[in-house]
Formats: sequence, C-alpha cells, structure tokens
Amino acid sequence: MPTLRKATLADIPALEALIARSARGLSTGDYSPPQIEGALRGAFGVDSQLLADETYFVVEDAGQIVGCGGWSFRSTLFGGDARVGRDSSILDPKTQAAKIRAFFVDPGHARRGLGSLLLDHCEGQARAYGYREVELMATLPGAKLYAARGYAAGLRVHFDVGSGERVEFIPMRKLLTAP
Repeated sequence: MPTLRKATLADIPALEALIARSARGLSTGDYSPPQIEGALRGAFGVDSQLLADETYFVVEDAGQIVGCGGWSFRSTLFGGDARVGRDSSILDPKTQAAKIRAFFVDPGHARRGLGSLLLDHCEGQARAYGYREVELMATLPGAKLYAARGYAAGLRVHFDVGSGERVEFIPMRKLLTAP
C-alpha cells in the first residue's frame, strides 16, 4: 500500500535517482535521449527550496520512494537546484497562483494513481494556504495527467537544455474549488 510523506534532505539521493529513472523511462515517447539528458541537467531535478519549505512529498511503496511531487508558494515555476534564474520570492495567494512542482513517478509504478494521489494532496495544501489557483509547467507526458485532472493548457514553450537541444513544455493552470 503506497504511503505519502514529506520529503527530507536525506531523501535527495533517492529523489535524484527516481527523477532520472522517471525521465528516462517515461519520456522516451515525447523527447529524444539528448533532450532527456539535457533536461536532467537543469529543467528536471531536486529543488531543495521545496524540501526546506516542507512542500515536497514522496510516495513510498514497500520502503522505496516510487513517486514525488510538490507545490510552492514561491515564484519559481520549474527546475531543480542546477537551473539558473530561479526566483524564490513569495507569492500572494489573493492575486497569484501557487505552483505545482516536479512530479515524477518510477516507471514500474506508472499509471497506478500515484500522480493523482500527489496532485490531490498538493492542491489541498495550496487551497489550505489560501490559494485559489495553481499553475505548472508540464512535460509532454505529464500533460496527459494534468489535463485529465482539469488543468487548462496554454501555448507550448521551448526551454534550452544545452548542447543545441530544446525541450517542449506546456504551461497549465487550474482554478481550485472548495473541498
């Protein structure tokens, strides 16, 4: 039975390994291997600010971390610690959307509801902090989950991941309703 808990700094090595497994195993239909490897150098990765803010969570099954994801009350929309140009300013829940951040699932546990479990939890947390809207930057494979959960897609954007590679993302938003 999967269990959800807050991520800790001690989880970082396991999170880094999970993110790499997830990206390499679940993104191959949408991104090339060079795009995936480039994204793992900055667009995908652990954001230690989320851990410090206690807004990042893991799903464990049989003692192994098999999913992760979080939300944020800060301006940074996506990217791990390696991404430059991050903005840690605090958002105003009355006028700005909370950020849904860094969802990854182990390929061996995909399509078993772990992403929905994390998303429900994170949306509930954002709602409890007074946010009425959430936004995220979806990967192409992740956009399917978010669309099924009521997120509206914006125009696709491209992010330079180095070595001449660019990765396509989809900005998405959702109004939070009362629980």
